[in-house]
Amino acid sequence: MTRYDRPDRPCRGIPRAVPSPSARRQRGDRAGRPVLTLVRGSEAQRIPVELSALTREPMPADVLGALVTPAHGRLMATWMPVGGPSRVLQGRVRLSWTSAGDDRMDVTAHLGLARTQVLLAVWPGLRGDWSGVVSPTVTEVTELHAALRVATVALRRRDD
Repeated sequence: MTRYDRPDRPCRGIPRAVPSPSARRQRGDRAGRPVLTLVRGSEAQRIPVELSALTREPMPADVLGALVTPAHGRLMATWMPVGGPSRVLQGRVRLSWTSAGDDRMDVTAHLGLARTQVLLAVWPGLRGDWSGVVSPTVTEVTELHAALRVATVALRRRDD
């Protein structure tokens, strides 16, 4: 299977569009810094953390959820702050969870599509470190979305 979600592996036959450093500066991007940051309490961390480090406690009140990305067999999470954009980017998955009592969490996943976001899954009453329960769904959906995007680009180029 060809994977298209890894930056160290180029897409076969489809060139990747990577903006130059000057183009990133013109758009206001900061090289080497993520667009979103992980907020834990009042401290901001600039790197994603493993989802399993966040799963035992309810989400902080000042976040909408966590954007999760599969990376080397693990799910990495970055908080989406309440004051930031609420839309889930295309192909990304946002998890949110609330306490369901007795050390349980109700977990919800939303998938970002081109023009909207959709409810992907609901896992009621998960206990302990539930990242392993949601990992297969999140990983498969993000890889499927990436494959469909590549197929769409290939079909458009063929038609042009």
